[in-house]
Amino acid sequence: MFRFLSKFLPNDKLKAEWISVLGNPKLVTVFFIVLYSFSSFCVWKKYSWSPSSQVNFGKEFADQNKEQTPPGAIVFLGEEGNLGAGYDGQIFYYYSRMLSGFSLDWPNGFETSFRAPRIGYPLLVSPFGWFGMNATIIGMYILNLGIFYLSYLAIRDLLPDSKKYLSAFYLVSPFALGSYILLVSDTVMMGLSVLAYWSFIRKRFITFSLLAGLAILTKEQAIFLFFPLGLSALFQKDLKRSIWVVSSLILPAAWSIYLRTQFPDWTPGSLGHFFDPFGGLLGYFGELQQALVSGDRNLILLIKKFSRFPLVLLLLSGTYLLFRGDWRKGLVFRLGFGILLLTTYAGGYILYWATYENVSRMFTFSLPLLIFWEKEDDTLPSGTYWALIGIILVSFLIKLAFVSKPLRHLVW
Repeated sequence: MFRFLSKFLPNDKLKAEWISVLGNPKLVTVFFIVLYSFSSFCVWKKYSWSPSSQVNFGKEFADQNKEQTPPGAIVFLGEEGNLGAGYDGQIFYYYSRMLSGFSLDWPNGFETSFRAPRIGYPLLVSPFGWFGMNATIIGMYILNLGIFYLSYLAIRDLLPDSKKYLSAFYLVSPFALGSYILLVSDTVMMGLSVLAYWSFIRKRFITFSLLAGLAILTKEQAIFLFFPLGLSALFQKDLKRSIWVVSSLILPAAWSIYLRTQFPDWTPGSLGHFFDPFGGLLGYFGELQQALVSGDRNLILLIKKFSRFPLVLLLLSGTYLLFRGDWRKGLVFRLGFGILLLTTYAGGYILYWATYENVSRMFTFSLPLLIFWEKEDDTLPSGTYWALIGIILVSFLIKLAFVSKPLRHLVW
């Protein structure tokens, strides 16, 4: 990373100072608090200072689940070109309310075949719901921020002193921030996965099994780390570690069996319907071409369309990384990183590449994978990837503060 930055930094002393700053957990923590507070401020000020605005309730679903929608909540009405009738945060909210009542009576209106497998996040939030509906919302904030920060500390603990600065890039991830702004599951999944990996390295295998199982139940992307980890243990003929990695599938397997009894048409393979190899990218390029040809003068709309282009560059930069570095080092993370990029190439247009929010979330897990990869391979030329991450973070903050306008909504 700093080989790349050295082109722009005038001397070795300044580079050392930057490393010292990024490696200082107190300074990084203060920046983290300011960054996330500012981001919430940008959202809350548009919606009567209500924390419920980040849950993204949609009126269509609030109407169907009136008893579990908190009074005074911001409920979006939906309009063309935005998040429609709310967004995924409300799904996890309503699922959590179901679990808080020690029930498996599914909320009305939600498509279960894709959403029901991701029960990990609602399960962890559900104890907060014992204290009321607003407590559930507070729990979503606490869980996102708490697990994420703990995983930052875990990464710092695993990195050697000379590379602890990399953990700062993890904590200011634009994708983790984007996930937090929507109170969805990506940051929670990533944090649980990192904590599970820390437990694995520290030989706390029971903790690993539980955390890894919860991570997979939170979002399937967690497998991008645990599958290569299991393969590595198998190739090294480490039977004990192989068994412990396999044990992480116990919780997801048990939940899948239950879902099959409740929804006979559900199978894990149903997730494959959301992928269309290169279809998403081609659809996005077609969208850009149409915008350029049409000569549309709507600046806000053009900014929204081109906001996804840095993600295309990030995808290309990540692909370049796959073929660089020392192939004898960091194979677990190279493989996991490659699988993640493959799913991004395969993401369809409607459900992924059509919106910044959806496609950006596909990159969330790439940061810890890259950091662990760099820990093992000093020759990896990752500077361009990290520079793009910085550009995406700044662009996201500009969009949040100045571009995004209040959406049509009501107070419930």
